[in-house]
Amino acid sequence: MANPPPSVGFSVTISPSNPDIPTPRPEPIASPPPLTFPSSSGPRLPLPVVQPNQIPSPSFRTPTLLSPANGIKPGSPAPHLSTPPRPPVFSSPLQPAAVPFRTSPATPQPVALSSGSSLPMSSPPPPFSNGSAELQNQVFDATEELPLAESPNVLFSANKVLKQKKLANVPSLGFGALVSSGREISPGPQIIHRDPHRCHNCGAYANLYCNILLGSGQWQCVICRNLNGSEGEYIAPSKEELRNLPELSSPFVDYVQTGNQRPGFIPVSDSRISAPIVLVIDECLDEQHLQHLQSSLHAFVDSVPPTTRIGIVLYGRTVSVYDFSEESVASADVLPGDKSPTQENLKALIYGIGIYLSPIHASLPVAHSIFSSLRPYKLNFAEASRDRCLGTAVEVALAIIQGPSAEMSRGVVKRAGGNSRIIVCAGGPNTYGPGSVPHSYSHPNYPHMEKTAFKWMENLGREAHRQNTVIDILCAGTCPVRVPVLQPLAKTSGGVLILHDDFGEAFGVNLQRASMRAAGSHGLLEIRCSDNISITQVIGPGEEAHTDSHETFKNDSSLWIQMLSVEETQSFAISMETRADIKSDFVYFQFAFRYSNVYQADISRVINVRLPTVDSVPAYLESVQDEVAAILIAKRTILRAKNFSDAVDMRATIDERIKDIANKFGSQMPKSKLYRFPKELSLLPELLFHLRRGPLLGSIVGHEDERSVLRNLFLNASLDLSLRMVAPRCLMHREGGTFEELPAHDLAMQSDAAVVLDHGTDVFIWLGAELATQEGQSAAALAACRTLAEELTEERFPAPRILAFKVIPFKAFFNFLQMRGALRPDTSFRILYQHSKILFCWHFKIFVVCTLQEARFPQLRTLTTEQRTKLKCSFIQFDDPSFCEWMRSLKVLPPEPS
Repeated sequence: MANPPPSVGFSVTISPSNPDIPTPRPEPIASPPPLTFPSSSGPRLPLPVVQPNQIPSPSFRTPTLLSPANGIKPGSPAPHLSTPPRPPVFSSPLQPAAVPFRTSPATPQPVALSSGSSLPMSSPPPPFSNGSAELQNQVFDATEELPLAESPNVLFSANKVLKQKKLANVPSLGFGALVSSGREISPGPQIIHRDPHRCHNCGAYANLYCNILLGSGQWQCVICRNLNGSEGEYIAPSKEELRNLPELSSPFVDYVQTGNQRPGFIPVSDSRISAPIVLVIDECLDEQHLQHLQSSLHAFVDSVPPTTRIGIVLYGRTVSVYDFSEESVASADVLPGDKSPTQENLKALIYGIGIYLSPIHASLPVAHSIFSSLRPYKLNFAEASRDRCLGTAVEVALAIIQGPSAEMSRGVVKRAGGNSRIIVCAGGPNTYGPGSVPHSYSHPNYPHMEKTAFKWMENLGREAHRQNTVIDILCAGTCPVRVPVLQPLAKTSGGVLILHDDFGEAFGVNLQRASMRAAGSHGLLEIRCSDNISITQVIGPGEEAHTDSHETFKNDSSLWIQMLSVEETQSFAISMETRADIKSDFVYFQFAFRYSNVYQADISRVINVRLPTVDSVPAYLESVQDEVAAILIAKRTILRAKNFSDAVDMRATIDERIKDIANKFGSQMPKSKLYRFPKELSLLPELLFHLRRGPLLGSIVGHEDERSVLRNLFLNASLDLSLRMVAPRCLMHREGGTFEELPAHDLAMQSDAAVVLDHGTDVFIWLGAELATQEGQSAAALAACRTLAEELTEERFPAPRILAFKVIPFKAFFNFLQMRGALRPDTSFRILYQHSKILFCWHFKIFVVCTLQEARFPQLRTLTTEQRTKLKCSFIQFDDPSFCEWMRSLKVLPPEPS
């Protein structure tokens, strides 16, 4: 059966706020404006069940301590500015990603405040009013020019917005933002230990773009223009005084409520209480796979912090839960795997004398003895036909996480910070017990059973999310694991599913990084933007929040998203449109992430952005961020590529997109039907060319399971990882151990060169044929390239494979593969590199090195005539179009090289 499609988008119609209604005080209402779901939008996303006490309160009081014990993480860089949205269509193929957003130091921005008030400080503050004339007489215009700041957390596809609706809403280019919660920030001016000031009308937060009446302390909301009080906090003799308030000087602030103000909070000595980790391990492995897995597991327990509580569960036909109270021998309680555990079984397990979660510092020798006691599978069954009760094992793991543990103090169980985590180490499909599928695809009832298993796994993942537990599934080996069945278990819990070739190095690194990911819980994202901007689609690791999960305001038209987990490596792709021609000089956006972090603190992270509006199309195109625009286009495209057939159709949509952008924004060549692609968007077509031929849409990855996993990773990935997965980064090794960054074109593949190609989930080291024959230089270059690859991917999750190739001449390699039957005689150069998984952008058929090649690949100018001839002769002719040929086939000329 085909992989079940991810959640589709839906349209939301929300009544706009009415700024003319005076609101002297907050008036929470029982329910928000009704949501309308047109029948054409497809099925609704299921609404998560959220308890009201899971959502942080908007009222935060000032704590007495500024320490890790009170929820503040030291030593992290402070982030910086960008933009938000509003009423939307929300599409969500849920899953976490990898790689943090770029960081840049936050520089406080000057606040647009009145330099003086017409009201003397001794006079009493006037009553609340929405009178615009009164406001303009007393307040400095907040539209004064402020420098545009960049944010690692919010990245827009353009730094300006077109005023004309018709041009701004050209779907082929689009407008939107990539949004990430980002890293923890260190104590400093961006941290606020008090309640935020929020608009009584729409719920927006006070920020540096608000107009403020200095004499009364009233502030005007930039979203709905309502005038609000500040309880006297914004009363000041001058705007310089107010610049000392973080929310009025910085676009990025954290409102923090620490646990020492919660009723019943029990302080603990550890500044960070590690949430428990339960390893759920497949015991149906052959000897070679088991040896690699044992090595990875031994390294894992040696690497985790000593206070981390760990549990070990094995599964086959039965479920074995290991007891850490037995120090001399590996001992386990065994439960049947053919059905879900009964309450009697779980009570006997949880309330018994065994210890199933134990801190590493107390149980490290026991953990090593358990791993050493594992034995290979002995029965004579193929890997895919072995009984594995993965679903039952995960249910048992959830039960021991939620049940009483040995770590109790005076009858009070410590509260773990962040999400608990279950890490499944799987070598095959779930074929036994609940959520299982038949061993063979040829089973007459397989489609129905797969659909039933999909639904059961999805519900189990939702239950794990309700219990604040993330499930990561790390698969390895050559046995198909039935990704369509396992994916929803990881996805709905906020976890990730990753495929590995074996249980070796890459698996071990991902096991360690999965356990160390800082994950917040109870995450909500609220998005607001100016009335003339609407949100049309959201793609990312979340779903529409249930109305019970957050408070509502009188005219709140914001979008609320339930985040499945809160991690810095995730991002949401938000597409926007303008509702009508824009009259104002600026549009405003506000994003607020609300979650509980691993230090037991409740955080409201507020990011504000203001973008200027322009009439000039060239000015708008100059502000377009090619990389962000390309990734937004790619995510919208990949969302629709649910299988290989869809992927082929999506390649055609990319072709049409290129033609439409050239037609709308480019220029027609004289006496020709050709259009020149706009020079302001010079990187965009090349990035889309990479997308249509790479592993996400192309045929370079062999199995549909692999493509499905890659697409789910991509749809939730941050900009950095997304870029690498679309277009690889190419670095050529130079003498002295330095590296030069080059365009990812096949021209970089020179016989005397070593090249590092970072493709996100894989990093390739390519050694040219001539260099490979020089043993000393080859070894030095390989060592330098491997060191660089490790540095580039040090914090990336999933950790990529690092593969090195010593290349024989291309023609010899081609003939070798042909003789082995790996390639047909008409196989193209692209398919040749499918076998080595190296994805260069082939720009030219290299028979003559021309001026255009030199303009796009300047390093060619450094080659001698002999080197150019050698490079030209090393390539083979094939029918796959180059970048320039592809553009010309669309009746579009590539943009002029800058």
